[in-house]
Amino acid sequence: MAPFARPAAAAVFALLLAGTGAATSSADAQPNSRQRLQTAIFAGGCFWSEEKAFDGLPGVRSAVSGFVGGHTANPTYEQVVRGGTGHMEAVRVTFDPSVVSYRALADRYWRTIDPTDPRGQFCDQGPSYRTAIFATADQRTDAVASRDAAMRTLRKTFTTPVVGAQRFWPAGAEHQDYARRHHARYEAYRIGCRRSERLRAIWGDAAVG
Repeated sequence: MAPFARPAAAAVFALLLAGTGAATSSADAQPNSRQRLQTAIFAGGCFWSEEKAFDGLPGVRSAVSGFVGGHTANPTYEQVVRGGTGHMEAVRVTFDPSVVSYRALADRYWRTIDPTDPRGQFCDQGPSYRTAIFATADQRTDAVASRDAAMRTLRKTFTTPVVGAQRFWPAGAEHQDYARRHHARYEAYRIGCRRSERLRAIWGDAAVG
């Protein structure tokens, strides 16, 4: 989360990241099941929040915070939030399609964001906090159908696009599983950003986050 994107950001960012240690990411799939697993990539503003929204769901084997959509190889967090790399914060969801469908994950994604904001999400504003679904050719039909259904629900024009899949770069270990490992710090961010409150105003009881 960018220090320049939030009120009193420098102090808040220092508090949030103070004392973080090595991260233990969500468990990867077992080797004997890897061949039937699939991945989905969603850019939805704060990757801590997007990871939390998908991690632990039935059928989801891992949710990893990272970056997508840019032109710099292996970008660091500092490079991305400083600007100029073209990346967005995103989550890569690895899932078992025999348990949960891509469409179900896409439907959930919309309820984690404000899809009408082209500049970012909630208190996180700027290019790296824009939203998009990065879909493979096989996923595009479901992604677009999910977007159209969500638009009909809200009866508003969405600015979140469905675009082609691009290279995903995992963020540093300190950002993985952040909401679980640093619960109090994450809650301070979530409440201060009014994330849940604003999602409920958009999606009502269907809001996620």
